[in-house]
Amino acid sequence: MAEKNKDRSSRGAMEGGLGGILKGLGDLVEKLNELGESGQELSKTGEIGGPGRKPRGIYGFTVRVGLGDEGPRLEPFGNIRRDTKSGRTEVQEVREPMVDVFEEDDHLLVLAELPGIGKEDLRIDLKDDVLTISAERGDKKYRKEVLLPRSVAREKMQVSCNNGVLEIKCPK
Repeated sequence: MAEKNKDRSSRGAMEGGLGGILKGLGDLVEKLNELGESGQELSKTGEIGGPGRKPRGIYGFTVRVGLGDEGPRLEPFGNIRRDTKSGRTEVQEVREPMVDVFEEDDHLLVLAELPGIGKEDLRIDLKDDVLTISAERGDKKYRKEVLLPRSVAREKMQVSCNNGVLEIKCPK
């Protein structure tokens, strides 16, 4: 009899664990549906490091929905990536910043989050419709290639950086 109760309680714990996972996935799908209807985004970030220590790894993602005809897009950022050769996850020295691209009526607007970076630390390269953002100050290093919706003229770009927020305006 005690054996049967033990089996039931362990089975109940397993079902509760599985039920919790399924409920979490259901909640995520429900949230993505809400975001799709409103055209918003969902972001999550985290840091890897011990208490009182500087974080070695920064990771995050943004789920973007409601952008034109595209379905949901998952855009990662941070410095934790999977090595394509070995398949292992590694903490890299260079972080990938979170970047948003907005098509406004009279210009294209690119926003990037680069904490601890000033305008003097930036390097912006443009080749056709690929914008490359690089920045370095002390131990903070960032790099991101951004595919723009169209080609823009380098000489017409307006670049500003305040409190680690890079803003690039490209007139149409």
